[in-house]
Order: sequence, then structure tokens, then C-alpha cells
Amino acid sequence: MEKVSFVVPLFNEKENIESLCRSISSAMESTSYPYEMILVNDGSSDGTWAEISRLSGDYKNLLGIDLATNYGQSSALSAGIDQASGELIVMMDGDMQNDPADVPMMLDTLKEKDCDVVSGERINRKDSAISRRFPSRIANFFIRMITGVKLRDYGCALRVFRSDIAKNLGLYGELHRFIPVLAVLQGACMEQVPVRHHSRKFGKSKYGIGRTFRVISDLLLMVFFKRYQDRPIHLFGTLGIITFGAGAIIDLYFFVLKLLGNDIWGKPLLLLGFLLTIGGIQIITIGIFSEILMRTYYESQHKKPYRVKRTIVRED
Repeated sequence: MEKVSFVVPLFNEKENIESLCRSISSAMESTSYPYEMILVNDGSSDGTWAEISRLSGDYKNLLGIDLATNYGQSSALSAGIDQASGELIVMMDGDMQNDPADVPMMLDTLKEKDCDVVSGERINRKDSAISRRFPSRIANFFIRMITGVKLRDYGCALRVFRSDIAKNLGLYGELHRFIPVLAVLQGACMEQVPVRHHSRKFGKSKYGIGRTFRVISDLLLMVFFKRYQDRPIHLFGTLGIITFGAGAIIDLYFFVLKLLGNDIWGKPLLLLGFLLTIGGIQIITIGIFSEILMRTYYESQHKKPYRVKRTIVRED
């Protein structure tokens, strides 16, 4: 039976940790899966690490990781995933709004659908309609439209992964918001299932309206990753050619005027032509350097630009 690793990043969640461990244990005892709980303290200041240390005496399958400072959710998840020994990895928040009782159903779905990722869709969300649910729906709509990854709820942190997918997500910065997109970039097959959602009982939410601009910035990065990560020259080359072409046409126009004896100096359009020409050359150059960097990335680390899901070997 495959082992399940729970990876839970924690930032100032002292009051929730004991309930979290008890809920995970209760949910998994009804299954035949061996499991471990990996709790990552992301630089908390409220005694979260002391609580993890205390509970480690009660739960032998609990692994605590104490980060040196507050690196953010993406880095905390990455630290936990690196230490996970299970073939299946469950990611969830530590605020007890996710319900570990949904995990067995998600594990069954992963097996029945023969997929790589099962993501939760929060039903009857308990968050504020104005500050959380409405902005979330707008964000979900734009992410679906721009990335082409058709999930109804990108904000649900409860997800089940096959280990090879989770360990190659490449999480850093604040890319945890786009984990489904990162998984699809690896060719992952994904299913979404309804899960429960509870009100927060202890602690304060770490999310706010102020993260909107960071989400937009990261979304632009995801668009680049999805469409041009392995072929940046297709983006920069196209933009560069268009820009250079527009500048060249303007320059040719003024060259003809000059041959006809017209005074062309000091005209704003002429300056625009020069800028477009030079800018186009620079953009194309950036594309070439980006292409070289991508080749270096794959070749120096012996990485493959593909993922083999399964093979069939014919036995004679």
C-alpha cells in the first residue's frame, strides 16, 4: 500500500495544531494507508514550533521542520515536499478550514480516475462574501481564461498529488497560488472534487485584498511558463520582429523623404522609428539569450523537457 505524506505549512497557528494532528489521524485510521504528518513552521512568533515539538511525543509519525525565518507559503511547502517519503502527497493549510476527513475520498478518486492530482473545490465557503469569496471568483475566472487550466476553485489548498509531480513543481516566491498550473505544465492529469470548508476558529487569516497585485504579477509569469518556458525565442523573437519591422518601415519612409529633398530632422516620428528599430534588436537579443539559458538549464542539470507517465514493455 502506498504511503501518504501530509505536508502542512504553519505560520502562527499554535491553537490549531493539536486539532489538526487529531483530525488527520482520525481520517487516516479509517484507511489502510500508512501515513506521515510533516508540519513546517514558517518562522512563527506565537509558539508554533514549541507546540509541534510537544505533539511529536504523542504522534510518532509526525515530522517537524523549523525554518530559520518566514520564507512564505511556497518555500514552506517546498521544504515539506523535499522531506516527504510517501508516494502520495497531501497539501493542506493548517488553519483547520480544510477538513482532513475529505482526504480518503480524494485518495480513492486519484486511484479510480488514474490521475496525477486531485484538487478540492470548497463547497459552502465560510469566508466573507465581500472580502474573500467575490474577489476569489473573479480571480478564478481570469486564471481559467488566461492559463486554460479549467479549475473552478484555485484557492483551495487541499490537494492530493503523486510524488513525482509534487517534487518537481519548482515552488518558490508565491507560486503556491498557481500549483495546478505548475502541475499541468508537467503534463499532469487533474480531477476536482467537492470538499468541505469550515470557519476559522483560532488565529488570523494571512490573506487580504493587498495580495491582488502580486497575484496579477504571478499570473503573467504563469502565462509565460505555460506558453513559452521551453521556447522563449517564440515570444521575444515575434515581439522583436514586429517592433523592428515597424521601426524599419518608418525609417525607410523618412529615407525616401530625404532622397526627395525634404527636411526630416527633428520629427517625432523619426525618433520613434529609431527607437523601435533599436528596441526590436534588443528584444530579439533577449530571446536568443533566454533560449541559451533554457538549454543550459536542461543540459547542465540533465533535466528532461518531458515526463514519462507509463511505459509498456513487450516480453517475448
